[in-house]
Amino acid sequence: MKLKTHKTVSKRVKLTKSGKLLKRKGGQDHFNSRESGKVTRNKRRDLSVWKTYASNMKTLIPNA
Repeated sequence: MKLKTHKTVSKRVKLTKSGKLLKRKGGQDHFNSRESGKVTRNKRRDLSVWKTYASNMKTLIPNA
């Protein structure tokens, strides 16, 4: 049977050409004014997903 894509994972995670999974840092919506500039700048970057989770996520997005 054909695997269906898990839509929530496919919207939150990007698969790179080298096979890494990138995700966005959480907590960016509001209440950012009270945080330091260093934290705000770090939130703009994408983070790579841990290897322990990456293998599970790759099975959830088979066509990506």
